[in-house]
Amino acid sequence: MRIIALEEHYAVEALMKRIDPDLVVKRGYPHPDAPSTRPQIEANLIDLGENRIADMDKHGITMQVLSTSGPGSDILPPEEALPWAREVNDILADEIKKRPDRYAGFAHLPLCDPEKAAVELDRCINKLGFKATMVNGTTDGKFFDDPRFEPILERCEALDIPLYIHPGIPPASVREAYYGNLPGPMPTIFSRAGYGWHTEAAIHAVRLCLSGVLDRHPKLRIVVGHQGEGLPAALTRFDEQFGPLTPKFLQRTVTDMLHDQLHITTAGFYSVPAFNMLLQTFGIDKLMFSVDYPYSQHAWARDFLDKVELSPADKEKFAHGNAEKLLKLAPA
Repeated sequence: MRIIALEEHYAVEALMKRIDPDLVVKRGYPHPDAPSTRPQIEANLIDLGENRIADMDKHGITMQVLSTSGPGSDILPPEEALPWAREVNDILADEIKKRPDRYAGFAHLPLCDPEKAAVELDRCINKLGFKATMVNGTTDGKFFDDPRFEPILERCEALDIPLYIHPGIPPASVREAYYGNLPGPMPTIFSRAGYGWHTEAAIHAVRLCLSGVLDRHPKLRIVVGHQGEGLPAALTRFDEQFGPLTPKFLQRTVTDMLHDQLHITTAGFYSVPAFNMLLQTFGIDKLMFSVDYPYSQHAWARDFLDKVELSPADKEKFAHGNAEKLLKLAPA
């Protein structure tokens, strides 16, 4: 069975080293010179060669759709952001050319300058052959419902490509108020993969509904990972709380917008009961397999794929068919 994973990450070490360490620390990342707490993950992150392919082969992963891991151009000054983004996109395009049957790509955008980001997105899709774009959390503390990002949303819709909403490090004020004053490394873990990332991505998606962005862009498809970032459990609550306001402020309910325009990957979350809830609330046609490599392991994701109880036709949709359709990937 063909298996496509589409929340899979890489980094270009030389470009990462060009980012001012003060900007890296300000955004909440560790100082580049700090001792690594996860050397194997970092080694896997920068490897697009035989080791990554061998691990994919070992677990039957046919293709990874690659995205740039942070920190990235969004923390750079505007005059540096576009050249950095173009270079990282060109490097990824060259890697995809070497292995077009194994890799595809998400565009990395200089979000601090949305007009230039829209132009770069067009180049990535029409010239480099990328399949979509991914954003990592907030930019300057702003979600994508902020009017400044309208050029990117318009271009995504015009190009008929999805926008993948990936979590990012919360702003410093949020980290302090919501996740601070805990022992040891707990604030960092809690604010990121431990919980904070997932609430942030869910908030991001819901803000696109409540702000009217999805009403203005009814053909825009958005993607979230991690088995829906908790959204499946909240749908009835959304109907209860926001439903009475819909006729005045929105054309559709939040639940209707999410059902219409949201697609979900299982990246990094391998709970079968949670998947069953996801399946019941969104249906098989909106669900896509992913790993979240190298932050999660191919072995965990493949074990999960083997355990979920789906008909053969639905498992084909989940493993590769829905991703092929959404990203316009050529079937095998």
